[in-house]
Amino acid sequence: MRVSATGVERPVHGPVSATEDGSRGVVPTLAELVALRQAAAGRRVPRRGRHGASGPAPAPVRGRGMEYAESRAYTPGDDVRHIDWRLTARSGRMHTKLFQAERQRLTLLVADTAPALYFGTRVRFKSVQAARAGAVAAWAALRDGDRLAALRGSHDEPPVPPAGGSRGALRVLDALVRWYAQPPAGDAGLALALEHARRLVRPGSRVYVLAEPASIGAVPRAAWAGLAAHHEVVVLLVQDPLERDPPRTRLPFVDTGRRVEVDLGAERDFGRWRAAFGAVAEEAADALRAHGARVHLLSTDAPSHAWLPATGAGSLPA
Repeated sequence: MRVSATGVERPVHGPVSATEDGSRGVVPTLAELVALRQAAAGRRVPRRGRHGASGPAPAPVRGRGMEYAESRAYTPGDDVRHIDWRLTARSGRMHTKLFQAERQRLTLLVADTAPALYFGTRVRFKSVQAARAGAVAAWAALRDGDRLAALRGSHDEPPVPPAGGSRGALRVLDALVRWYAQPPAGDAGLALALEHARRLVRPGSRVYVLAEPASIGAVPRAAWAGLAAHHEVVVLLVQDPLERDPPRTRLPFVDTGRRVEVDLGAERDFGRWRAAFGAVAEEAADALRAHGARVHLLSTDAPSHAWLPATGAGSLPA
């Protein structure tokens, strides 16, 4: 048996990694999240525009910078060095060039801290996999030169403020360790977290959502559509193999001191299990994709960087 952080014992059907203190796989550590920098360095997240094309992601604000945006009619006070002489000659009216402003993009990690995440039967808890996947996302964002921020659904705890460089990444990693070591007090749900995210990010930002599949249904669909319309949204849905592919046998559970057995050899119970776990994840993924988000189903026994596209790097840590 493995005991989840919610106090519910569940069956174990595979090996669980452990260190001398027995904590590996049950709670995330800052050291393991820092070590995942290597995984992010070997793989690359494709930058996508609003219509899915790969390439640079220019900032949405127009002003002085290196990339030409458009030309408009000249107004007194415009820099004469930016006069568009060709358009001026064609139109007979003075025009000036506008350029894309240079600004660091913001990458925001939104952490779902639903109680169902603090459980696992293969390699690590779902909460630990969420923390590790979030760390990979943070290091990938740092590699791309982004500023980093993070938040969870809470009425009391403020977001981790945006910051660049290794300092920003370490602040986010420290928050992931705290949030996923055990269910934090005052979890207000993923819907509130996304509402806070909407207020924090500007158009053109990248939003990573680390989530339990069952949490997706509690979020209004308009929230996903609104985020994806103005930002790059990537949702990482964390699953346990027992949820996705349970054995066709009787499974014992202990909940609040009471033993319960589920007979997955019976078609009725197996169907109810699939509806409660596997089907929920698939339906959540389909709904998110329909609203423009990119979705990855990440198992607890998969490498934490498995959702990142490969770039021909050699072997990477799991």
